[in-house]
Amino acid sequence: MAWIQLRINATADTAESIGDAMMECGALSITFLDSKDVPIFEPLPGETRLWGETDVMGLWTADVDTDIALTYLKGLFGEFRYKLEALEDKDWEREWMDNFHPMKFGQRLWICPSWCDIPEPDAVNVMLDPGLAFGTGTHPTTALCLEWLESLDLQGKTVIDYGCGSGILGVAALKLGAARVIGVDIDPQAIEASQVNAERNGVAGQIELYLAGEAELPKADVLVANILAGPLTELAPSITELIQPNGKLALSGLLAEQQDHVAAAYQSSFHDFGFQEQEQWMRINASKNG
Repeated sequence: MAWIQLRINATADTAESIGDAMMECGALSITFLDSKDVPIFEPLPGETRLWGETDVMGLWTADVDTDIALTYLKGLFGEFRYKLEALEDKDWEREWMDNFHPMKFGQRLWICPSWCDIPEPDAVNVMLDPGLAFGTGTHPTTALCLEWLESLDLQGKTVIDYGCGSGILGVAALKLGAARVIGVDIDPQAIEASQVNAERNGVAGQIELYLAGEAELPKADVLVANILAGPLTELAPSITELIQPNGKLALSGLLAEQQDHVAAAYQSSFHDFGFQEQEQWMRINASKNG
């Protein structure tokens, strides 16, 4: 089947309304794309995060008269910049799958989609497909956390994955030798995704999953939190309390210009701070005072 794509340049104030209007005109899907390639944080559950300059893309089948849609949209929003183009007919599921490949982190850890061959059968392999929750290894913050976990001796350790998303960090920790993982998130879909991925990797019996505030958490030898700069700062006392003396901490989900502010919230209880950057995103790691 052939497709027509209408791409309209919008702002954060108008993008969602334009998307809704496109759907009223028969668009089969709507995509919001940052037209200035500005990095943003993962939206919170239920939140639509829009950029200052946003392109709204609507997709129609090629037999639809998009001139009618354009006339309707201009009547609502006035003149705007747009691009109308025919799209090549593709196997979109195959195209989507082809964008994900096995990825190696550190010396021995691989994240592998289920439809790909495992590159190194004797390495530490985590089977994980893109899904409902954040975390596939493709985002720099996830990659930074995976590399950090791979560098640690996790044998027999208890690990807390604070903001577990897809469960990728917790599952990787178990595959790397951790004895027990506790995953916490504010999103029920994250708990569901983490459970599915733990079962897929044969570690469901070693992971405990909770919605935030649902249970009293034990102290961990290692805690990794890949969330946002604001919550990392606000939750510093709670996160600190969850780590054993001399335990290890990694924080990610923040940009380079936010690292000093976040690190300051942990300065009094931690030492040996390290900072690692990837594509403007940062990881802070440290050791808790004894």
